[in-house]
Amino acid sequence: MSALNRGGQISEVDEACRPLKEISARRNDPAAQDAWLQSWMKLAERVERLGDIDAQANHPLSAGRKYLRAGLYYLLAERMPSHKDPRRLVAYRRGIEVYARGVQLRREPVEFVEVPYGEHRLPAYFIKAPVAGRAPCMVHFDGFDVTKEIIYGAVGDEFRRRGISLLIVDHPGVGAALRLQGLHSSPHTERPAKASVDYLQTRPDVDSDRIGIVALSLGGYYAPRAAAFEKRFKCCVAWGAIFDFATAFEARVGGTNEPSVPGYVEHAQWVFGTKSLDETRAVVAQMTLEKCADKITCPFLIVHGENDRQIPLWHAEKTFEHAVNSPGRELKIFRLADGGAEHCGADNNGLIVDYIADWVAEKLGASPQGL
Repeated sequence: MSALNRGGQISEVDEACRPLKEISARRNDPAAQDAWLQSWMKLAERVERLGDIDAQANHPLSAGRKYLRAGLYYLLAERMPSHKDPRRLVAYRRGIEVYARGVQLRREPVEFVEVPYGEHRLPAYFIKAPVAGRAPCMVHFDGFDVTKEIIYGAVGDEFRRRGISLLIVDHPGVGAALRLQGLHSSPHTERPAKASVDYLQTRPDVDSDRIGIVALSLGGYYAPRAAAFEKRFKCCVAWGAIFDFATAFEARVGGTNEPSVPGYVEHAQWVFGTKSLDETRAVVAQMTLEKCADKITCPFLIVHGENDRQIPLWHAEKTFEHAVNSPGRELKIFRLADGGAEHCGADNNGLIVDYIADWVAEKLGASPQGL
């Protein structure tokens, strides 16, 4: 579903997944994760090769479309193995390189930028809305195990069609910031969020008075925490709520709720830069909205799936209850009867993206031009 929601072809996805069906229940089996890696890498390499043939024939648009899919498949290949497996970094590097090639050949409205962050620079995509002058802009953070490329494939076009620019950031703990720079996540997400707003305020094509933030999955903590302490945000969206990450973390470790990736504890140590389960618990214990949701003073949208098997619905309800100082706060629950009811709408991504983008356009006063 992640592939299909982001431009994958169903026959190719079936080709990658079909050989994995018999071993799919062996979630923490290294042999099963190796099979996943090899199956998706095989597919990605073939689609990339087909893109090369188009490129050599001077058909850049056809090549670019294949490179976007190949890059996506490489990034899905690297999702399952341990981060200690050197092949994971190989797959990641190939994925972002091929995806970037596809972006360029397809003439996607993407600018490759870097957000100054202390002595580091956070890799990001800036997607300019097709409007004259300064446009509103959303900062888009990732989740626990997502990258800017995965985000762009899902949302990039819909915001710009509504006259909203996007800054999709690989912040500490995800994407290139983690894999290539060794920057780990922390409870204080207002820090990279502040850096993102500081960067946007240097751009003559961004309206500094109409900047918001959205994030998905663990971003259901990241974005509200950032909005609580970075008052320049004019709206905030939690795409999947997380009120208390320590509770969610323990439920996943204990097997009560579904984990998002195999080797969940090891992955968390990688994300947070910890050396043990106890160290990780000390970090995630700080990741609660209980004492900061009431500090959100901008419009706040929480979207959550009725059948979210990773993060129970009560996280969304508690977040809404505590955000008492947000004007016009809203909780939107996607029901099984309509779709979008799984974690972050994995079963029907478009329903969620449309709702969020429409809400943001209303709150930031966006109006499309030139499309």
